Amino acid sequence: MAISLKVLVHIVFVVLLSMPFSCGAAALFESSEVLQVTLTGPLDTILDDSVQRREQPFVLHVDGVDINVMASMRGNSRARVCRFSPMRINFTSADVAQTVFEGQKKLKLVTLCRPGERGRMDMLEEFAAYRIFNVLSDISFRVRLMHINYVDTDGHSKLDGELSYGFALEPKAQLRKRVGGQWAKIPGIKMSQVAEPQAALVFVFQYLIGNTDWSFVTAEGDDACCHNGELLNIDDKLNVIPYDFDLAGLVNAAYAKPDPSLRLRSVTKRVYRGYCGVGQEALRDAIQTVNSKREDILAVLNQIPGYSDKDRKNSIEYLDKFFKLARDEEKLLKSFERSCLK
Repeated sequence: MAISLKVLVHIVFVVLLSMPFSCGAAALFESSEVLQVTLTGPLDTILDDSVQRREQPFVLHVDGVDINVMASMRGNSRARVCRFSPMRINFTSADVAQTVFEGQKKLKLVTLCRPGERGRMDMLEEFAAYRIFNVLSDISFRVRLMHINYVDTDGHSKLDGELSYGFALEPKAQLRKRVGGQWAKIPGIKMSQVAEPQAALVFVFQYLIGNTDWSFVTAEGDDACCHNGELLNIDDKLNVIPYDFDLAGLVNAAYAKPDPSLRLRSVTKRVYRGYCGVGQEALRDAIQTVNSKREDILAVLNQIPGYSDKDRKNSIEYLDKFFKLARDEEKLLKSFERSCLK
């Protein structure tokens, strides 16, 4: 049976509307597929420039396209303990058009801290922590895993020609555009200003992954709250968005040490660091949310390539210790109440 041109156009239009599509800056973070890239430039030069951190010209190769970028090192504590600190990539040309990096301006890149198997797993486990919080809240930094081939034009770096994993962190402007609100930069916060559901999720999540390297207090040397957390004002409430999980027990990085004030032998020891101003009902809801997402959370570990079977097993066992505690919801809530920060 013949179909008229008008009907055919209508069918095509409806099909196109129903198809998912990505465009612009968001495309980079809408896929979980590992992105294959090559980063070529004076790698040894920027690795040795930990003080001034001057930008150097690099070429980022992806999907057959060369993109001219400027790259530099970044990070605070990791700059002191890592052979390879995190990087900042500045897209300075129109080369990004029609690539997965289209619309990007500046990207934070989390790299392996140190070469070798342990450094690779530390990075992948931190990536897993970001993905786990994505499961719990849309108000979170999305990440994109990359398989990076480093080519050092200086000809000195031990990373020259090495394939290694790394991941890009969603820029703040894109997160805000995605969920709404305005970024808040203030010296301190009161619990009455905080969105309770998000704060409670953050508290329980940090306990889940065994992370104590965060607080609602301004970090030393900073002029705005919070330590390893950003504040997004949505509907006149401050939503805390955590980041930097390399010192979490889930990661148990080779260089990780607990804050001496906590008197812990290892970062793998869970300590509740939530604040007392969040109500019990909000915390109960957060525990129930995390419990209900157990399978999705553990699925994150199974979906990450490069995770060794041994490390995946260890990570699952570590997270499952929380879920065993959470079976007795009231007991866990009481322990949180005794330990909360005032």
